[in-house]
Amino acid sequence: MEYIYAALLLHNSGKAITEEAITAVLKAAGIEVNESRAKALVAALDGVDIEEAISKAAFAAPAAAAPAAAAPAAAAAPVEEEEEEEDTSEEDGMAGLGALFG
Repeated sequence: MEYIYAALLLHNSGKAITEEAITAVLKAAGIEVNESRAKALVAALDGVDIEEAISKAAFAAPAAAAPAAAAPAAAAAPVEEEEEEEDTSEEDGMAGLGALFG
């Protein structure tokens, strides 16, 4: 995921997305770089309109969240089970965030 973040950072700053640039961003963040992953990402992004991909992803995210928001209203009976699940998902979420920063 950090490789994609590096590419997005480069794109946002108007820089070319190259293997060297991705490697430099990741090394600056203190991440050990896997050269083959950087090369694969650059190859995968060749010819991709990143702005268009971001706009499609931003448009799809609210549409996907709407059905999920309606589901808790329908299942209001088992309150205790939901609270336990929320605690677990918060812990999993925090573990996932920790992975972003090494």
